[in-house]
Amino acid sequence: MNILIVDDEPLARSRLRDLIEDLGGHQVVGEADNGRAAVEQAQQLRPGVLLLDIHMQEMDGLEAARHLSNLNPSPAIIFTTAYSEHALEAFEANAIDYLLKPVRRARLQQALAKARPLQRGQLEAATGERPQRRHIGAHHRGGIKLVPIEEILYFQSDNKYVAVHYQDGEVLIDEPLKDLEREFAALFTRIHRNCLVATDCIEALEKLGDNQYRLRLRGCDKTLEVSRRQLPVVRQRIAELAESDRP
Repeated sequence: MNILIVDDEPLARSRLRDLIEDLGGHQVVGEADNGRAAVEQAQQLRPGVLLLDIHMQEMDGLEAARHLSNLNPSPAIIFTTAYSEHALEAFEANAIDYLLKPVRRARLQQALAKARPLQRGQLEAATGERPQRRHIGAHHRGGIKLVPIEEILYFQSDNKYVAVHYQDGEVLIDEPLKDLEREFAALFTRIHRNCLVATDCIEALEKLGDNQYRLRLRGCDKTLEVSRRQLPVVRQRIAELAESDRP
């Protein structure tokens, strides 16, 4: 079985590599020190299983697993963690395999023997409310394109898809706009039934005619329609931004 090791601690990665070599019958095809690198390497290396740490910088293991579940085929996930056994009861109840650090040889062998792809529903059931992501994952050219949240200018729905407009381009996702609004309420403002904009990127509100308004965003060439219903909210956001900019 081809294995990708993901952990932000070099010594932890080295220990796992040594244990895998001792077991035999498996091959370590790569290593990564954060979740984003894990998603990128998984697309290139196509490992059968990831040994995935949970607490990491840039992207943690839980978010990485969520993105990895969109790959076809998706790899099996075995979490490695320093969580207490009590805290991992939800993982056990939802058949999510994990290894407590320091990882033991016999336990690793057992986990690899029954490794299987993780279903998104299992992860959501075990972790409860979805934690706010630091990236949006979109199917792109046969793989997954990761877009950092801080680079997104706006989300705009169009029929069954939502277009994610970011600093370097645009990708399509099939997540409902209302779910994105709920997850990123602190970062994005709804300006129309079909559009959420990055609050910090709001630059100016322009009046074109009777009850017609458009919003200008910093770093965006086009202006976006503001509905009459959302106009008070947009004005309030602009006032809050102006207040926060005062010395």
